[in-house]
Order: sequence, then C-alpha cells, then structure tokens
Amino acid sequence: MNRFWKWGKLILAASIVAQIAISPLVANTAQAAEADAPNLGLSSKSAILMEASTGQVLYAQNENTPMQPASMAKMMTEYLVLDSIANKKIDWTDTLTISDYSAFLSNNKALSGIPKAQGDQYSVQDLFNAVTIYSDNGAAVALAEKISGSEEKFAQLMNETAAKLGLSKDAYFINTSGLDRVDLGKFAPASLPGETIFTAKDAALIAYHLVKDYPDILKFSSITSKKFRATDTNPMINYNWMLEGNKDNVNFKKYVYQGLDGLKTGHTDKAGYCFTGTAIRNDTRLISVVMNSSSRDNSFFDTKKLLDYGYTNFEKKEVVKAGSPVESLATVPIKKGTNTEVGVVTGEGLSLLVKKGTQDSAFAKTAEGKTDLIAPIAKGQEVGTMTVTFENKPYTIKLVAANDEEKGGWFRLFFRAIKNFFVDMISGAKKA
Repeated sequence: MNRFWKWGKLILAASIVAQIAISPLVANTAQAAEADAPNLGLSSKSAILMEASTGQVLYAQNENTPMQPASMAKMMTEYLVLDSIANKKIDWTDTLTISDYSAFLSNNKALSGIPKAQGDQYSVQDLFNAVTIYSDNGAAVALAEKISGSEEKFAQLMNETAAKLGLSKDAYFINTSGLDRVDLGKFAPASLPGETIFTAKDAALIAYHLVKDYPDILKFSSITSKKFRATDTNPMINYNWMLEGNKDNVNFKKYVYQGLDGLKTGHTDKAGYCFTGTAIRNDTRLISVVMNSSSRDNSFFDTKKLLDYGYTNFEKKEVVKAGSPVESLATVPIKKGTNTEVGVVTGEGLSLLVKKGTQDSAFAKTAEGKTDLIAPIAKGQEVGTMTVTFENKPYTIKLVAANDEEKGGWFRLFFRAIKNFFVDMISGAKKA
C-alpha cells in the first residue's frame, strides 16, 4: 500500500510540474498585447485596440493610465439613456424642458452645443441626436435631469454603472459631459469632487458594452450631419470626420476610414484630443481608443494606424465549433436516468481574432461537467462548461446534452441502488 502511495505522489507532482510549465506568463491580454505590439508611431499618450465581440485586446499602449477623457465621457451618458429607453423609464417621444443649467451650457460659445433657451422643449430623440452627432453638453444635461432628476444624481449612477461594467478603480465621473469642473460654474457637483477621469481601456470597455448591449447607438453615431431644428439654417456636423459616410465630402475625405461608423470624439485643453472609434470589415468589428493626442488630425491618424494594424495582422479563427463533441469530456454522469451518463457537445461556438498563422496549440481547452444532474435531461440542456484560454484570457463556452435522457423506472433504479451499495461497501473494505 505504501508503494502505491509513493507512486501516486510522484504522478501528482509530475502533473503539477507539467501544468506550471504550460501556464502563461503574462498577467492579462492587455499586457500581452503591449509586450508583443510593434511601434506604430502613435502621437497619442495612450491607446488600445479591442475586438468588439469578445473584448479581446489586440494592441495596448499605456492603456491603464488614468486621464481626462473630455467628451468621450458621453459614451456612458449614451449607454444610460439607451438603457432607460430599453427599460421603458423614458421614451424617444418624451418632451424635455430645458433647465437653467442646460441653457447655461448650451449658450456658452466656448463649449460645444446648440443654443437653447431655458424653458424650450425638445424630444428625447432630438436631444440624443445632439449628443451623439454634435457632442452637445446642454443636451446631455437635459437627458440626465430627465432620467435622474439632476446631473449630480445621474453622475452617481454613471459611477455605479462603471463598477457594474467592470471598469477600473480609477474610472470616475463628475458630470455627463466630461467638461472640466471650472466650466460648470455654480452648477459644479458638491458631492463629487475632482474631475472626470478614466483609462483608455475603460473607454474601450464602455464602447464594448455600448455596441454589444445597444447596437442601435451606431444608427446615431454614423449620422454625418443633421439639423437639430427644422428651422435651423445649418445642420449639426458630426465631429467624427472619419465616418465612412463622409467619403464624398471633400473637406473630410483624407480622414475617412472604410467601415467606420462611430463612436465619440472629445477635446479639452487638459485632456487633449481623444477619440473612441469603431469600424467593421468582413464581419469583424474593432474598437480603438486614443487619448491625449496633440491635435484632432493626429487623433484620427493614430486611429487609422490602430485599425490598419488590426485588420492587416489579425484574422478570425474558429476555435470551437458549435455542436461538436468534447474530446476531454465525452459524457457526464446523471442520476436517476435510464442511463447513468449523457453525451456532451458544445452549446455554442467561439471565434477569436488572432495573429495570422497562429497554431491550434496556442489555445488551451479544459472541460468540466456538472455534478448534480438528475434525469430527465433534455437535449440542449446545459451540462457543463468549457474554458478556452488564449494569451491568458479565459473564454467560457456552455456544454450541453447531446441527446435526451429519460428518467429511469423504479425497478431499474432499485437494483442499481443495490449494486452501488455493494460496490461502495467492497471499495470501502479495500481502502480499510
């Protein structure tokens, strides 16, 4: 017995050593992307490139450095407006009355916005257009006041949502717009000190959730120009000059990027020029962020470099096919069934954006079945999970029953229980 125990310890030790040997050394995908990334010659102080369906980081440069985001903060405002629409707290046709605070920001010529007077009334959709197309600060305040009663309470909701979405501990909002505290005058929030601040990775995560949870945002962010009021002489011109919709605009043609349909620019003296962009090509959507660039032109040119890097060097690879058997977990045990186990297949597929030429060996797959399954089991019922690890980031896939398994009759279960009783008794005696 001691000899078998020694052999068991040796086998266990060897297994542990083997696991350590194949464990990734990089802490997360952002660090991996930053370590392996080429020098793209970006002028921006921080940047990140993310694949939009999985949140996979393809390139990173100072992505965890907190900075003022300027109007990119409005992406969180947009998220909460769309969330309020989805949950029927407000409706696109609801009428909002412009407050003194909203009018104060709207009529400040130094700040972005369409002039609006206190007491004016506009629909939620009119004001949302003003935010997404023209980065209208007063419109953002009016929407916040409609949802939360005041911008200050809305900013607190922004901070709560930041935590829910998994943003960093540095992510912090004091207002809807990303404006500096000094620009808010007497309306600066008393309960929220400091300035709005977050990282490039935080900006990418907000964009990731915005596009994933509320894809209709792209219908708004892709509008190149639109009149705020039918009586206005001139339309609002989208500050995002890279939109594909500008391809025939002689003024913006040099910035236009094929497939680009969002998302949010930003600029203040302290924040520099910032831009969160998103584009789709060949069914692959990428999200890029640049922060603290020296000029609007450079923020767009840096964005082009990031997106070009992604689309040129990466390809979509099907790592797991939906409905396929699992080599390491062909079946899982079930209780009280006609059979004692049920077949397992993948309940969904997984495709990742990887560097061209990446081998299958780069993906580590582990499968684990549930231990409390009781018949009857329906085909397609979740029976476990598979974890695919790539560049130290785990991706979880549901495993499901390959077929129906009926509940066993009492006669079969009775004799199976007797059999198991004697097997357990003999096994216990051997161990003793």
